[in-house]
Amino acid sequence: MIPTIGGRVFPAKELYEYLQSFVQRRLWLRVLIGMVLGVAFGAYFSTQPSWISQENLDSLVSWISFPGNLFIRIVQMIMIPLMFTSVVQGIAGGDSADHLKKFGPKLLLYYLMTTSSVLILAVILVNILNPGAYMDATSLITPDMAIDPNAVKNTEAQTNLGNIPTMIIDLLPANPLQALVSGDMLSIVIFAVIIGVSLANIPSDTAVPLLKLMYSVQEITMAITRWAMKLTPIAVFGLMCQVTSTVGLETITGLSMFLVTVLIGLLLVVVVYSCILLFVARINIRRFFIDAKDTLLLAFSVASSAAVMPLTLKTAEEKMGINPSVSRFIIPIGVSLNMDGTAVFQAIATIFIAQVYGLELDLITTLIIITTTILASIGTPSAPGAGVIVLGSVLGTIGIPITAIALIIGVDRLLGMFRTSVNVMGDLVTCQVFNRFHEEIKE
Repeated sequence: MIPTIGGRVFPAKELYEYLQSFVQRRLWLRVLIGMVLGVAFGAYFSTQPSWISQENLDSLVSWISFPGNLFIRIVQMIMIPLMFTSVVQGIAGGDSADHLKKFGPKLLLYYLMTTSSVLILAVILVNILNPGAYMDATSLITPDMAIDPNAVKNTEAQTNLGNIPTMIIDLLPANPLQALVSGDMLSIVIFAVIIGVSLANIPSDTAVPLLKLMYSVQEITMAITRWAMKLTPIAVFGLMCQVTSTVGLETITGLSMFLVTVLIGLLLVVVVYSCILLFVARINIRRFFIDAKDTLLLAFSVASSAAVMPLTLKTAEEKMGINPSVSRFIIPIGVSLNMDGTAVFQAIATIFIAQVYGLELDLITTLIIITTTILASIGTPSAPGAGVIVLGSVLGTIGIPITAIALIIGVDRLLGMFRTSVNVMGDLVTCQVFNRFHEEIKE
């Protein structure tokens, strides 16, 4: 029987060529195929098949993940130059410096409102589902994970109101070159904002040469991105295979209730973002997800919002029609500041671990967790695994030692993929909101 598609007759050879061209035209489909195959191979390797030794299996998985790790390293190479030049261009290269004065306070207020809202929903969710009750604390908490009675007092002493001015001053990089070398994203963004504001307030004949240099650096980094994107499907296959073979299915099953709670929490964030798109930005939600699918799938695969920032910029400007002066200002800042997915994960994980320890959290302690989570999410590096490390600072506010992250470390990478997609979605949603403000200002 000759196969047909949509009523059109296809011989076998033509059908193969049609399907091949169909897949080649759609990056999201190639990424999805790579993701499914990577999970399948990784799940098989996690069973440690008898036909291959553990040492050879580790070597095989290392070679399979080689394209993915190479892709991440290429993007990391251009990440800081792209972030720095994008922020400077977005501020000084925009239509006018007045936009920054109008966008800046609104952007900070927007970030504060959205992060606080989703954190409140996450705290309510984790208290209702109570996932910590499904784990046996006696067999999990080792002596080095025991609570230090003095930890809470020490933490309160370090986070009193008198230390807030020092914390703010520490955000400014004393040595910008050191911040660039060490990859301190928050300091880099702050330094770039200062440079951009300065360029916007000096004579144009003095600012234009530097802005042209910034533009050239941007174009170079985008060209490198286009080359790296050719590796995307193979990279996704390798990374998914590596993650799944490392995590294994038994670990996922043991923490299933915690996984479900975090995923529902991230879904609530997506619902909040969808409402913002519908009622604030007035954007068709279906159209938004169609335009963003390539970026969200890649963010899920590499688990780093900074690593997909070039594609996020490209998607915002070329597919969504966002004004470059908006996207190149908001997206690089959002990579460091707009981390709602990470914040929700850290809040749920903190309360989950507290439930495993049998701690009763009152309203004041819960508010401290929310506040600390907001601050911790701002300082979380946009790299795989960074969220669970920063989680230690949140745990310290309720006296739980950092070693307690061992309770959830097994599924962190998997959850990191989901929360990264949510973080990237948040950046694109913010672009849609402020692009509408931008158009209204122009009118």
